[in-house]
Amino acid sequence: QQSAVESAQSSGQKGGAAEKSPTKPDAARPERVKVSSGVSAGLLIKRVNPIYPADARAAHIQGTVILQAEITKTGDIADVELVDGPIELASSSVAAVRQWKYKPYLLLGQPVTVETQIQVNYQLRP
Repeated sequence: QQSAVESAQSSGQKGGAAEKSPTKPDAARPERVKVSSGVSAGLLIKRVNPIYPADARAAHIQGTVILQAEITKTGDIADVELVDGPIELASSSVAAVRQWKYKPYLLLGQPVTVETQIQVNYQLRP
């Protein structure tokens, strides 16, 4: 079966660092941080390409699926939700991304849970 072409692209957040709120020196380390898709893409160690759904291919549906994902402290995908994109491509994208594996994101030397956006691009080839 034909697989979708995918790429992780910037979600529009500036810089590559985790977003942080102003903190007091004695504030506890956050358990969850938001990072740009560019940062999370650099931590990706296992990628499973989605299968291009036959009905979507037959209907000439293509485009970008944007997913909101939670990456655990161990680098596994814990939660994936559709943010935007063709609904006909959503299930395939979610099924593939759930199998992805990341290096743990470290904050102050300790792994933390990460929220990020992932873009999966589907393009029909002639």
